[in-house]
Amino acid sequence: MLMPTRHVNALTIDVEEYFQVSAFAPYIARTEWDQRECRVERNVDRILALLAERGIHATFFTLGWVAERYPALIRRIVAQGHELASHGYGHQRVTDLDPAGFREDVTRAKQLLEDIGGERVIGYRAPSFSIGERNLWALDVLLETGHRYSSSIYPVKHDHYGMPDAPRFAHPVRDGLLEVPPTTLRMFNRNLPSSGGGYFRLFPYALSRWMIEAVNARDGEPAIFYFHPWEIDPEQPRVAAADLKSKFRHYVNLDRNEAKLRRLLDDLRWDRMDRIFLPDLAPAKTRDEVALA
Repeated sequence: MLMPTRHVNALTIDVEEYFQVSAFAPYIARTEWDQRECRVERNVDRILALLAERGIHATFFTLGWVAERYPALIRRIVAQGHELASHGYGHQRVTDLDPAGFREDVTRAKQLLEDIGGERVIGYRAPSFSIGERNLWALDVLLETGHRYSSSIYPVKHDHYGMPDAPRFAHPVRDGLLEVPPTTLRMFNRNLPSSGGGYFRLFPYALSRWMIEAVNARDGEPAIFYFHPWEIDPEQPRVAAADLKSKFRHYVNLDRNEAKLRRLLDDLRWDRMDRIFLPDLAPAKTRDEVALA
């Protein structure tokens, strides 16, 4: 039996629309995005309310595409004490870009987010965790464009992403750039995904919580948990043309996920990525935040 820990874990939200996920890319053209029903603003506002009720602060890895269309939402995220970080501009996998295209994408997103949010953006997460052994040049680009940490290399084996031999915990990948990978639990001689997303929707709640607490207790490390605004939106429009595998991954247990998230927020301790991993670059906590910690 695991002993309870008092680790503070990192809560992260990848701010994107339901129709922008990589699994739906073959079925929804980018030229259609502006004609689709947008639901990200209302979903993020629900998340902000959930966090405000609990005095929790998180990191919002946000698309430049979203920031451009919902600048008031970006300002609300910042005003409520959350970290604003980058998810790139247009949700293009890094594996689909060359160095020049990637530089343009992350520079555009960073400038948009900083101009709208009024704060420096130091964090980046690649869409679909699409930095791996074949495109590690992306880390040089991130450093050169003023980012100070990345959360883009998932140390698992997956059909769409992953670098299973990568380090499991935060580590410097360049002088001045930290990689903070999504959390995995080492069992059965492999890394098991334990950091949210579709796995959290699929697994029983007790298993997901146990995996996070096991990393806290056995490895002595904070966990990094992520989810998307569309994962608390069971009424989102369905993409009828998608294949069965993509539909299962996207829609499984959407109707149960918000209740599970509420439990997780209540059961464990959470904070922003920058405060946990780069405290010298993060704003200090207010008196109210210290009292709630």
